[in-house]
Amino acid sequence: MVIIGAKGFAKEVLQVFYDQKSLTNLVFFDDTTKNIEKKLFNQFPIITSIEELANYFNNYGKEYTLGVGSPYTRLKLYQKINRVGGLLVSSTSPKASIGSFDTTIGQGVNIMSGTTITNSISIGKGCLINLHCTIGHDTIIDDFTELSPGVHISGNCTIGKLCSIGTNATILPNIKIGNNVIVGAGSTITKDIPDNSLVYGSPGKIIKQLPIQNI
Repeated sequence: MVIIGAKGFAKEVLQVFYDQKSLTNLVFFDDTTKNIEKKLFNQFPIITSIEELANYFNNYGKEYTLGVGSPYTRLKLYQKINRVGGLLVSSTSPKASIGSFDTTIGQGVNIMSGTTITNSISIGKGCLINLHCTIGHDTIIDDFTELSPGVHISGNCTIGKLCSIGTNATILPNIKIGNNVIVGAGSTITKDIPDNSLVYGSPGKIIKQLPIQNI
């Protein structure tokens, strides 16, 4: 298994694999940090070139998970790693609670410790559900959206692609949030938010329009 990234959030993903007792042949990949150490915590090898990563896939299996946080960075890495044969898989903390009925988790989702996902939930590909989040019934979260620690999403909500929901934000019931939306930390969202918006405050207000992204 390869964790993509070798800093920051990747260290938290490592703890998920430790808790799962799944450290065999675990390595990290970072081809952007200059003069990076050869091993993380003097134990886990760090692959530093895409060619070396392709070779690892050929010899030890193609599975990888994302160890970075930004939605667009996650999407770009997903595209890059798949081009050399990688197979994106999810990592789910055994300390998370996931509903048993009508809940679907897409390919390559990170679900971190302390999170509660209830029933009738749909989470799309490449999402990050961070520490101590809650997601209420009949909620849909689209691809490559990030929930920062402590986000609370009430029931019957819809969140689009490539959104970033800030730490301790709250989304009230029956809210629809479009694609490419940033919700500031601590905000309370009380009404629908259109695509390409930066929202902040309690109640949340649109601060500015974001550049349209090709999704």
